[in-house]
Amino acid sequence: MTYVSSLRLFLRVYELGSMSAAARQLRVSPAVASARIAELERQLNVRLFNRTTRQLQPTEHGHIFKEGAARILEAIEEAEAAVADVAQNPRGSIYVAAPLGVGRQFIAPAVPSFKDLYPDIDVRLRLSDRRIDITAEGLDVAFVLGLLEDSSMRVRSVAECPRVLCASPAYVARRGMPADGRALVEDRHACLQLRFPGAPEFQWTLTTPVGPLKFDVTGPFESDDGEVLTAWALDGRGIVNKPVFAVAKHLESGALVPVATADPPIPVQLACLYPHKRRQDPKIRLFIDFMVDRCRAELAALQWQGENGLSRVS
Repeated sequence: MTYVSSLRLFLRVYELGSMSAAARQLRVSPAVASARIAELERQLNVRLFNRTTRQLQPTEHGHIFKEGAARILEAIEEAEAAVADVAQNPRGSIYVAAPLGVGRQFIAPAVPSFKDLYPDIDVRLRLSDRRIDITAEGLDVAFVLGLLEDSSMRVRSVAECPRVLCASPAYVARRGMPADGRALVEDRHACLQLRFPGAPEFQWTLTTPVGPLKFDVTGPFESDDGEVLTAWALDGRGIVNKPVFAVAKHLESGALVPVATADPPIPVQLACLYPHKRRQDPKIRLFIDFMVDRCRAELAALQWQGENGLSRVS
């Protein structure tokens, strides 16, 4: 490894708090990673991390060195990006995250086509419905579906995606057709909930005649995987709140039907987030442009048209 590679390794260890996790991300063995950090410490004549059997904590010197190392690497990356831009030959790895549904339906199928266009760019894709920390996890790009809260990131809007409350015909036959959000709560309908550890009390925000209102829905099933919720809805276990694109084929086939249509869910934003320092990297720009165009085309191709124009994407 070069000194620059050692700096990159140091920053990954610092951000992830784990030697083994940083080693996996950079595709080296934990032993090699430990040796490189030890070599850095010998060169600097300071200890960068305090090590115990369970924790790896930066020392005061480690905190100081992190700031300088980050500036050095940012300058190097900008210089490399400028050279790559001039050479029109972008290369390197892009670390990307996306929600499970978006990733499986739009991002993952498009990655091979992107690779065909840019064979020197490698895409490392991670799919999860949990909330992610772009900086802490060393990501270059993250697609998000929902409210945008992290103002420290640059945002590229992809589309406004309509949502729909839906259930199987078997569920409706058994429990009745709820007309609106009030019926969901008062009749204690089984609402399938997307929940994560530490999540607040669950609510659905619906569009009512008096504006958006939050409804405290309940149900016996919850999961941190949106695809699991869809499967439960198809099995007649309850009502699911989903982006139209995620259930369009089931609505088209009749396997799911819209419910509580008087109070449809508020739309959800699909966006792409990336750190400010990545804005000059040509491979990041190319990837984002490619995926935004592909996602918009795929969303526009959805043909299911339900009550209230649920399939329209803008």
